[in-house]
Amino acid sequence: MPAASSTLVEAPGHADTRTGTDADTSTGGGAGSEFAPLLREVRAAGLLRRRTDHYAKSIALNLLAVAAVWSAVVLVGGTGSWWVLALALPAAVLGARTAFIGHDAGHQQIAGDRGTNRLIALFHGNLLLGMGAGWWTDKHNRHHANPNHVGKDPDVEVGALVWTRAQAVEREGFARFLTRHQAALFFPMLLLEGFALKVASLRELKRQEPRQRLVEGSLLIAHLVGYAAMLLLAMPVGQALVFALVHHALFGLHLGCSFAPNHKGMEMPEEGSRWGHLRRQVLTSRNVRGNRVVDWFLGGLNYQIEHHLFPSLPRPHLRLARPLVRAHCRRLGIPYTETGLIDSYVQALTHMHDVGAPLRTA
Repeated sequence: MPAASSTLVEAPGHADTRTGTDADTSTGGGAGSEFAPLLREVRAAGLLRRRTDHYAKSIALNLLAVAAVWSAVVLVGGTGSWWVLALALPAAVLGARTAFIGHDAGHQQIAGDRGTNRLIALFHGNLLLGMGAGWWTDKHNRHHANPNHVGKDPDVEVGALVWTRAQAVEREGFARFLTRHQAALFFPMLLLEGFALKVASLRELKRQEPRQRLVEGSLLIAHLVGYAAMLLLAMPVGQALVFALVHHALFGLHLGCSFAPNHKGMEMPEEGSRWGHLRRQVLTSRNVRGNRVVDWFLGGLNYQIEHHLFPSLPRPHLRLARPLVRAHCRRLGIPYTETGLIDSYVQALTHMHDVGAPLRTA
């Protein structure tokens, strides 16, 4: 459960996760859907309309910045100076911006048709980052359909980390050590996430149908070849290897820090629970308060409640939907959890620490 320092908005007293359309009429909260009135409000406010102007500018500016940073990498690397490593930081930050664009395309936020969104996702994910758009979109949509639900949400499956005490007590060997100390190891482990995403993207190609495998695999290979060639042509092998390690470590850390506050430590539905779309998304999600800088740093994912309720809502409209969602939750007496950035990490780490408690006392 959220820490006491979170903001919980309370009152006295099935949706398609990719389109945001209301399909739930059995919420357990009375006749009809609790989500439908909110959907009508958001639609009436014009927030479901596409923002192609915003995304066109964002994509163009991001590509220009990416080109500038990597041009600098080639130029500085060519001098033999180790100061080139300083450029790994802006390269990683812009890599996260690129990932956010791919994320939005995967949710159909950018263009009005799936084909264009898929091309944008393939370009930003597979080609620019070496992350498989098809694999990630499928995994992420399954997460959106059942957030924090063990057995249904791939983001709370047993992996390097675990999310429930039932998962923790089954760990053995080195995995048991990881779980015992997973809160302390969380941020260091994020340094490996940039590599893990590439490996997972390549591994999952075998699950795709042949045509998709050909397209996505070709783009992933093009990324790997282009990335390696650029570094090796710009600097000596040893320096290129160190740059790649630092770049991917910072990228994984930044991306992980953007996703970590969203659900960790929030409600986890039990097997057989039948929450409607509104409660399923609001009770399992946490917003992060902030300003334009926080919005930019987290890619708009700090409005996690609004994003989960309306996955196809364009990113610049998430903050505009927030007061509507808060007011609707207040009317229904549904907790709306919002906290500061640092406290969001504290809550997530506290949950991970508590999950590993049985192994520390055994």
